[in-house]
Amino acid sequence: MTVIRLTRMGRNKKPFYRIVVTDSRKRRDSGWIESIGYYNPVVEPNVFKIDEERYNYWISVGAKPSEKVKKLTTK
Repeated sequence: MTVIRLTRMGRNKKPFYRIVVTDSRKRRDSGWIESIGYYNPVVEPNVFKIDEERYNYWISVGAKPSEKVKKLTTK
């Protein structure tokens, strides 16, 4: 099953997340199919950017967003 979720980047105590499309059986930070955006919770205000066209495409072909990605996209 294909999922849309966050993968952690950045350094110690300064997380930065990419929004990626990956297989649900893979680990959080292992290989992914496509990167469609990013989320930076450290800066104020929080930075969230996603390619809506690619997000909608992956949803249409059956990818399921994680709870956090779903929450971020509904804002």
